Amino acid sequence: MKWIESTGWAPWWFVVIFLAASFLMIWRLEAMNASGVEGTVLGTLVMPYCSGMGNLIFAFIIGTSGGSGTEVVTNSLVNNVTNMTLLIGLPAIIWGMDLMPQSKGKKKKADNKAKERKVNRLSLLLTLTAVAFFTGATWVMGRDGKLDAREGTVLIGLFLFWQSFHLFDVLKKNVQQNKGFSWKTLIDLALLGIGAYAIYFSTDWLVDAINRAPKGFFSREHLGWLTGWLMVLPNGLLAFYYARRGNPEVVYTSQVGDGHISIPLCLGIAAMYHPVPVPSFFDTGMALLIGAAAIHFFFIALFGRLPRWMGFVLTAAYGLFLIKGFGK
Repeated sequence: MKWIESTGWAPWWFVVIFLAASFLMIWRLEAMNASGVEGTVLGTLVMPYCSGMGNLIFAFIIGTSGGSGTEVVTNSLVNNVTNMTLLIGLPAIIWGMDLMPQSKGKKKKADNKAKERKVNRLSLLLTLTAVAFFTGATWVMGRDGKLDAREGTVLIGLFLFWQSFHLFDVLKKNVQQNKGFSWKTLIDLALLGIGAYAIYFSTDWLVDAINRAPKGFFSREHLGWLTGWLMVLPNGLLAFYYARRGNPEVVYTSQVGDGHISIPLCLGIAAMYHPVPVPSFFDTGMALLIGAAAIHFFFIALFGRLPRWMGFVLTAAYGLFLIKGFGK
């Protein structure tokens, strides 16, 4: 690590390491997807841990170093609001987000595709319901201006219950379809672990560097915002990559599922170390998240797609979030 610092370009090198590790994870995720892992499973169980690994590590670093838990809340809000507004809104504007396109080809194959899309849509609606529930629960707990260890335990418990629900669902499907986990999956998981470690030490260095800067935009004053934007870059890459490929269900489940890593898991971890005061824009962020979840649920449930014009609305909502966050 010292030789990187001696180059004089250390911050940029560690950003490159962070992004390279994220690319490694996405590469192996794509391999898992190509091997037959279902899009909703990939987006709900595997991808969130990869795209949200930086947020998770950030929460541990702040907690163990005795840093301000408010920065974890800021980081999580920046991550989730960006996911639910900008990173779904922009792909909708550019490529469209139609989860129920007309299937082409032979009738049997087209019917199977249509059935798969209906299942994906129902899974996504359930995930969006969870977003509203987790966000609402966190909002209620933070109404007194802080999150303590007891509330952190509840938030972590909610996350573990949600993940166990999906894990048993996957195992059930594997039994029904006579599928198993191959040795290639273990190799992919090992490479994902290498990527996670690279994200850890690059995040650790960047957090320390920002904390050492007493003033300016790239300083401890904006630690939560800066790390939130850095850690949302892999999410953006996932969103644009899969939207361009015509896999809106993966775009949706990756962005929505990633939100569960930040809220409730990251906030729960931070609160377990010491009480976490919430930032001034906490209510605005929570209201935007619940509102965005309701919008997505409405259009997907009734129409099976997010209209392009709504993509502009969501992007504008993100602008409102930035104004509220920095308009102190």
